[in-house]
Amino acid sequence: MNLLDNINGEISHILNKAIDGHPPSVDEAELLFGCTGQEFLALILIADHVRERTVGDVVTYVINRNINFTNVCVNRCRFCAFREDKESPNQFLLSAKEIEDKTLEAVKLKATEVCIQGGLHPEADLDLYLRIIKTVRKVSPDIHIHAFSPMEIYHAARREELSIHEVLKILKEAGLDSMPGTAAEILVDKVRAIICPEKISVREWSEVIEEAHKLNIPTSSTMMYGHVDSNRDKAVHMDILRNIQKKTRGFTEFVPLSFIHQYTELYKNLSARPGATGMEDVKVYAISRLMFDGLINNIQVSWVKLGTKFAQFCLNVGANDFGGTLFEENISKIAGSPSEEYLSPESMIALIRESGRIPVQRTTIYELLG
Repeated sequence: MNLLDNINGEISHILNKAIDGHPPSVDEAELLFGCTGQEFLALILIADHVRERTVGDVVTYVINRNINFTNVCVNRCRFCAFREDKESPNQFLLSAKEIEDKTLEAVKLKATEVCIQGGLHPEADLDLYLRIIKTVRKVSPDIHIHAFSPMEIYHAARREELSIHEVLKILKEAGLDSMPGTAAEILVDKVRAIICPEKISVREWSEVIEEAHKLNIPTSSTMMYGHVDSNRDKAVHMDILRNIQKKTRGFTEFVPLSFIHQYTELYKNLSARPGATGMEDVKVYAISRLMFDGLINNIQVSWVKLGTKFAQFCLNVGANDFGGTLFEENISKIAGSPSEEYLSPESMIALIRESGRIPVQRTTIYELLG
């Protein structure tokens, strides 16, 4: 008996196609986001099947350290509780010595990566970004520098009156290895007009990402959901990412980021949902596995957003990567996340093994180290 025989015919058709290696269209993904009951369970089953077919039973993790170099930001994204004005008593801009110390701490932890991001400081010119890279390189010539979101790149280019290509080329020559594909939020301009009206547009975000990929600077890809987004918005977002990947093959992974709402303006004043439901989180992982089949192999759980127990569960719905140790995750914590700021490699290994999978340490670009 076919396990899909007793479910909704349209859902069964979409999932049977996915089994045969044919990812859902935007319309089909939107339909999957609305499923419940047996159809929901069937979605999980097929997503896990596609995960196993694609990457097997290995679950990867990376030993890394976050460095948020400033919380001062000229933008006022309504989902962010991290930013401060330059005049705020709570503002900070790390000194070279502080960045050195944090990098040295990462090296002592045997981290293979530092992840560097910050607010858009009004005085942040290209020289600041270059000084940060050179400071890290002074401590370690080998650690992977995963740094600067597309918004930060756009900000630097605008300040310097340079092209995106020129800024990325300069940073790469200085030692930038890869970039986080953050600032994506939801790649639908009408949604961005509500949640981050001062942030770059979908076209501008895509331009920065594609230029990075052309220069052989790989990036992650992300989606921040659970606020004012619709099911169709999420499906459109994933479709934009996979269309970029078809052209560039520069995305290393997809990282769903469940909206942390508690202390944000978007929730308190603009009637956003109080974050995603558990079912929505599961659907995002499962549907992204089907949408990216053959294009983006690695789907990362965010233990900071989900908590470690639910992140572990999501290894059964399409995900195959447990993310990083982080060691200082300020942005989610300030927004209201109850998760810790650091998860040890030993804890990750135990969580992965308890799920019946094989833990393997990786590099930022998914080279296996175990």
